[in-house]
Amino acid sequence: MEEHNSNIKHIKFTAFRAVEDRDACMQFVDGHRRVLEIFGITQITSARADWVLNPDVYVMLVTDADTGKALGGGRVHRANRINALPIEEAVGYMDEKIYKMVDDHTDAGTGEVAGVWNSFEIAGLGIGSNHLSTACVAYAKFINLTTLFGLAAPATYRNVVRGGFQVVKELGNDGKFYYPKDDMTATVMFNHDIVNLPLTTEPEKTNILDMRRDIISKKNIISKQNEKITLLFDLSKT
Repeated sequence: MEEHNSNIKHIKFTAFRAVEDRDACMQFVDGHRRVLEIFGITQITSARADWVLNPDVYVMLVTDADTGKALGGGRVHRANRINALPIEEAVGYMDEKIYKMVDDHTDAGTGEVAGVWNSFEIAGLGIGSNHLSTACVAYAKFINLTTLFGLAAPATYRNVVRGGFQVVKELGNDGKFYYPKDDMTATVMFNHDIVNLPLTTEPEKTNILDMRRDIISKKNIISKQNEKITLLFDLSKT
């Protein structure tokens, strides 16, 4: 298992279209698989690599800015009526209402934040997935999305709610499904307005709006080890 690396001082969040950077996509895929394997998860739709050929997938890759090593990432999939969203593939066979729900929002621009992962190195700094998810929501507006779906694990549920997402209680058991394994649950979430963010709490709402205003930005935070870490955000590629 990876350990916390106190040498990490600068962490970069870079957004790009998947089909335009195959090498970076492979960094994402390899890192995501390693994390899932540690938890014994092998069957998960968002971990498959076929999305690298989808022109409507955008990646947020988190790297050590000094070494280039991948530390985490997330993806934004734009619904296109050709490629199913990961959430449709994950729960559609258990509740087919997800298909119509996605289709109803596609013309106005909908998608999904999927495949969010962090290495143990970055988790050890106490950074977690909140900055990553916030950056994904901020970026989604730049690819003409107005709403977003998500599938939240229990560990990330609270942060997803803070990001302005609500449980889709019409699906599954009040939004919950046994996924990705029979002894794990995930909750279908939906953010009905990622442009104005009426349900997003602070400081997440301000952080999202700041990232949209300054598409290349940085902020300093203090890690759990009381060390200064600089976060660099580049949302300039669409």
